[in-house]
Amino acid sequence: MGSGVIIDAHCHAGHGDGLTGPWDTSAPLRAYLQRAQQAGIGRSVLFAAFHSDYAVANLEVARIVARRPDRFWGFVFLHGERDRFRCLPMVARMVEKYGFRGIKVHRHDARISREICEAARRFRLPVLYDVMGEVSGVHLLAGEYPDVDFIIPHLGSFADDWRAQIAFLDALARHPNIYTDTSGVRRFDLLEEAVRTAGPGKILFGSDGPWLHPGLELAKVRALRLPAEAEALVTSGNFLRLVSHSRRQCPLPAAAASKPPRSPRQTAPTEEDPWLTQTQYL
Repeated sequence: MGSGVIIDAHCHAGHGDGLTGPWDTSAPLRAYLQRAQQAGIGRSVLFAAFHSDYAVANLEVARIVARRPDRFWGFVFLHGERDRFRCLPMVARMVEKYGFRGIKVHRHDARISREICEAARRFRLPVLYDVMGEVSGVHLLAGEYPDVDFIIPHLGSFADDWRAQIAFLDALARHPNIYTDTSGVRRFDLLEEAVRTAGPGKILFGSDGPWLHPGLELAKVRALRLPAEAEALVTSGNFLRLVSHSRRQCPLPAAAASKPPRSPRQTAPTEEDPWLTQTQYL
């Protein structure tokens, strides 16, 4: 299954409000789009930069997507703690009103919650969850929510923790609802091993743009020298399959529909690089 269009399944957009680093300050798309066009990348999945209120950040992404619906899809960014009790209404709004096609969660914010997984299940959305090396929990997610597809980017570790990445390969191969993306993977041998052990049907091309160059990230996929059909799965087909069953509308439970979104609890921003300060969990 493929569209003939290369899809970057991992790109940030919009503004953060932390001002501690690029990840929570700004994710401008001008240079990214030029680089993507030069590399032949036709569509991108966008989600917010880190933000203290993802209800605000998601709306900015929605405006970007609305200007170029032929070029972008949106994913709803959620915080496992600050968005407690409002995850489902947030997802419903972004899916039903703005056509978002998935959920993004980052352990730098907070670990994923049952509330997020239940929202994903209700709308049949894939969840891109950066575990920051905490790969053992992936087995729990796969078992507790076998009907939810989870994309674990960077082979489980943007910080190049090869121990975590090797451990993640077992979960990737074992569980049919666990996927990964190629963004930021620097140990090419492990990327080859992921293809060999789990198959090209479990891997999505992603760049982690705009901070990483999409053309360079795509070159890694090209360097795998996959057969044309397998490469098409990685560059478009797998993503399209994961979003093909998403629901555009789903009635909310009465309690969720009537309860106003809770104002997020403000927390002091951390100046640590969220990708390079992970704790190893094997």
